Amino acid sequence: MTLRTLILRYAAFAVAATLANLAVQRAILQVGETAVWFAAAVGAGTIVGLAIKYMLDRRWIFHDVGTGARNHARKFSLYTVMGGVTTAIFWGTETAFWLIWQTDPMRELGAVLGLSVGYAVKYNLDRRFVFTDRRLEGPA
Repeated sequence: MTLRTLILRYAAFAVAATLANLAVQRAILQVGETAVWFAAAVGAGTIVGLAIKYMLDRRWIFHDVGTGARNHARKFSLYTVMGGVTTAIFWGTETAFWLIWQTDPMRELGAVLGLSVGYAVKYNLDRRFVFTDRRLEGPA
């Protein structure tokens, strides 16, 4: 895979996961806007985005050919741990934007910025620690 293809795919998958994340957040925030609803929205959105991104990355970015429930459970667990590291970047940025401006558009801008930085870090962590069965050919 060329560097250009890798970047375009990864960016498209990040956008897809981000849009799903934000859609879930918006749906939950329609119910209420207290701190509890905000936390529920951020958490649920993150879970949905994580699941979508894992499925797309596994197949189309890292070309994972591993089989078996144990293998996939191990990889998804590692993927989730790596996501936990980078989710702090996302949550911190989104929450800071919400606390500063207290508007949905600014909260979402903070989410997009935080996710963008987080995804760049996450790609490198996943490549190094999660999808190790078959290394990518091409750019490191």
